[in-house]
Amino acid sequence: MKQLTILAALLGISISSMAQMPVPAEDQKQSILIVNGTAHLGNGQVIEQAAIGFKDGKITYAGSAAGANKSDYQQVIDASNKHIYPGFISPNSTLGLAEVDAVRATRDVREVGEYKPHVRAIIAYNTDSKITPTAKQNGVLMAQITPRGGTISGASSVVELDAWNWEDAAYKMDDGIHLRWPRMFMGGWWSTSVQKSKSYKSYVEDIRTFFTEAKAYHEIPHQEVDLRFEAMKGLFSGEQTLFVHANYVKEIIELINFTQNMGIPKVVLVGGADSWMVTDMLREKKVSVILGRVHDLPQRQDDDIDLPFKLPYLLHKEGVLFCLDNSGDMERAATRNLPFMAGTAATYGLSKEEALMAITGNTAKILGIDGTVGTLESGKDATLFISTGDALDMRTNQVEKAFIRGKDIDLNNTQIELYERYKKKYANQ
Repeated sequence: MKQLTILAALLGISISSMAQMPVPAEDQKQSILIVNGTAHLGNGQVIEQAAIGFKDGKITYAGSAAGANKSDYQQVIDASNKHIYPGFISPNSTLGLAEVDAVRATRDVREVGEYKPHVRAIIAYNTDSKITPTAKQNGVLMAQITPRGGTISGASSVVELDAWNWEDAAYKMDDGIHLRWPRMFMGGWWSTSVQKSKSYKSYVEDIRTFFTEAKAYHEIPHQEVDLRFEAMKGLFSGEQTLFVHANYVKEIIELINFTQNMGIPKVVLVGGADSWMVTDMLREKKVSVILGRVHDLPQRQDDDIDLPFKLPYLLHKEGVLFCLDNSGDMERAATRNLPFMAGTAATYGLSKEEALMAITGNTAKILGIDGTVGTLESGKDATLFISTGDALDMRTNQVEKAFIRGKDIDLNNTQIELYERYKKKYANQ
């Protein structure tokens, strides 16, 4: 009886906890037209007094409110003095792969081993994470769920942040493989000396050997099946992207030359703290960049203190395609700050619309989903939200309504409930 009582209590706590979670939205049933708002299209364009209409999860109209036929839609939402944005996309994210960093049982961001391209992050994605609703609250509606650890971490997938399970959440399965390039030099801003890594050449040679064998596996007939090499097939055919994680200039040059020699068509640099030094090479080789966290310190003691803030501008003015990333300390909880990183980039050289592209249209292009999402255009998915203020400004960002493929999603979360609870408690004190 004692054990049953404990079990019932734990079950009660679990049910109570789940009751606070927003329920995934149903498919769109009524056609909707949002009128009179300022539409930021995610491609650099802005439409004042705009109208965005959508039906069955797809945008059917994106233009002036004066040109929209309200009678074609079953529901009309007045967004006067408000802003309409495409849903923000968080690349290179571990959202849903860990809940409490201090509790090992809730962390599933990596697997053991060095070379594991066959490991799929999507399998571990937890749609019941309490952190995910806090990201949606600030307009982050999609994410690239990415594994960590090892030399080849595994395959990432793009998900929508409103679903019952990972199968429903998956938007683009296994979009790319993640390679973590070894450090050529050891040390950093915390160290007074920087020394060349003695094991760098051997690490690179191991990578070269693995890729060479994987390429030969697909070119030469064989009988035995190697799951690791099977997972690499899409890289050589161009069906998948190779995301290479590196920061320093010499490493970036070497990895680009390596991928070119290996004949890998789609390469994206992740991190890229020194990417501004090799913009000509990045542009010439058509290598896009997922920039590391803007709200960070520079890599070296003699770098400009505001270098991370202006990195987006330095890449933009040289014509390098880039987007913004939020990986780093407490990255899952800080996913909600992604729009404010774009706001910082807008303060340090970019225009507001250029900064917006770095978390919408540009991100969609880099992840290979720009044909259906990332901008507010007719024919694309109705993944968007309405904010009462500037969504890139933490002082005014206030998302009041959001849609994922036309589904009217619930923006409630535990933090909002706690805020409302204690606001009432201390209101009269």
